[in-house]
Amino acid sequence: MTLPDDPHAQVAASVVRRLRQAGFHAYLAGGCVRDLLLGRTPKDYDVVTSAPPERVQALFERTVLVGAAFGVVRVLAATEAGDVPVEVATFRTEGPYEDGRRPSSVRFADPQADVLRRDFTINGLLLDPETGQVVDWVGGLQDLERRTVRTIGDPYERLSEDRLRMLRAVRLSAELGFRLDEQTAAAIRELAADIRSVSAERVRDELGRLLTAPHRGRGLRLLEETGLLRQLLPEVAALRGTPQPEEFHPEGDVFEHTVRVLEHLRDPTITLAFGALLHDVGKPRTLEFRDRIRFPRHDEVGAAVAEQVMRRLRVSNQDTERVVALVRGHMRIKDFPHMREAKRRRLASSPEFPELVELLRADCLASHGDLTVYEWIQGWLAERAGEPLRPPRLVTGHDLIALGLQPGPAFREILDAVYTAQLEGHVRTREEALELAAREARRQAGGEDSARVEPQG
Repeated sequence: MTLPDDPHAQVAASVVRRLRQAGFHAYLAGGCVRDLLLGRTPKDYDVVTSAPPERVQALFERTVLVGAAFGVVRVLAATEAGDVPVEVATFRTEGPYEDGRRPSSVRFADPQADVLRRDFTINGLLLDPETGQVVDWVGGLQDLERRTVRTIGDPYERLSEDRLRMLRAVRLSAELGFRLDEQTAAAIRELAADIRSVSAERVRDELGRLLTAPHRGRGLRLLEETGLLRQLLPEVAALRGTPQPEEFHPEGDVFEHTVRVLEHLRDPTITLAFGALLHDVGKPRTLEFRDRIRFPRHDEVGAAVAEQVMRRLRVSNQDTERVVALVRGHMRIKDFPHMREAKRRRLASSPEFPELVELLRADCLASHGDLTVYEWIQGWLAERAGEPLRPPRLVTGHDLIALGLQPGPAFREILDAVYTAQLEGHVRTREEALELAAREARRQAGGEDSARVEPQG
C-alpha cells in the first residue's frame, strides 16, 4: 500500500522515517490504517513507536506533550498548507480499568502488547509506510474484508475497560456501514446499563458522530437493538410502538419514521441531526385516539422534551436553542405557502430556516413522499434570490420620536405595523412608511379611524 500524496500523510511518513533513523521501531497505527485500507481519507494520522516520550521530543523541533502518563507527544510540522500535527505514542500496555474509563497503570511495552490493549480489531492494525506492509496480530484484515466491528479479545473485558466503547462500536458500524459482531453485540446488550456511568460530554460527542455518519439510520437501529438507546435516550426509545395514521405514515410507527428521516438527511450538521432525531419525540406523550390517531401540540411538547435532552447531554446553549427551534418549527414550516408574505420573510430569515427546510424534505420523504411544500419553498426562495428577506426598516424609532411619540407599547406596535406593511409590499418608500406611521399614531390616539395593518410576530 502506498500513502496518498497529501501533506498530512507525507508528514506522518517522515515522522516514522526519522524515528527509525534514530534506531527506534515506528509504525502508523489505528484509524488511519483502517481508513487507508478502506480507501477513505484519514482525518488524522497516529504513529506508535518504541521511542520514549523524551526521545521523541528531542528528535523533533516542535512538539507538545499531550499525554505524559500515556507517553503521547504531538509533533508539529510546517507545510504550505499550514502546521500539520501527528500524534506519536510510545508502545504501551495498561493495568486494570478500575473506573470504567482509565487504566490504573501504564507501562511501556512492545508493539504486539500495544495492539492487544486496543479496542477493535479494525483499529488494531499497524502499517509500515516505507514498505506498505500491514502488521496484523488480531484479525483486523479479515474483519475489514468481512465488514465487521469486533473487539480485540474478550468483548466483556474490553467493553468494561472503557464503557464508552459500547457506543463507539455502534458508531463505527454506522460510520463504516459494517455489521456488529454477534459476540460483541451480545456483550453490549448485557452491559448496556453501564453506559450511564460515562460522562455526558463523551456520550454527546459519540452520539453526534453517529447521527451524522453515513449510515446513521442503521446506527439508531443498533442503539435500540443493543439496549443502549433505552439507557441514553429513553425519550427516543419510547417512539418504538407509538402508532401513526397509515394514510399519512405508511412506513409504520414513530421510531421507524425517525430512522427514515435520519437516513434521508443530506450531510446533516449536528443540530439538524439531533433535530431530526427528536422532531417527533413529543408524540408518545400526546397520542390520542379520536376520529383517527392524533398528536395535538406534539411539536410544542417535543420542543420542551428536546431541551431537556440537550441539557442532559451538556450541549451548548446555542446548539440547544437551534435543536429546540427545529423541533418546535417542524410542523409550522408545512404551512409556509399559506402564510402572509411578512410572516414568510421573518421565518425565512431565521438562523434555523435552512435546516428546517431540509428537515421538512426528509420528513416528507420518510412518510407520504409528497414534496409539494418543499418545492414551493424552493421556488419562493429562487424568486427572491439576491434580495434581502428582511430589508432595513424604512422607519425607525428615531423617526417616531421626531413625530412626537414617546417610547412604549404603542411605539413598538407602530414600528411592527409599518415594517409588516413594508415586508408585504404595501409601502415601498420612506415617505409612504412615514405616512403610515403617522396614521397609525393618530389611530392609536383616537384621532383617526383608519384600517389597521396587523403586526406579525
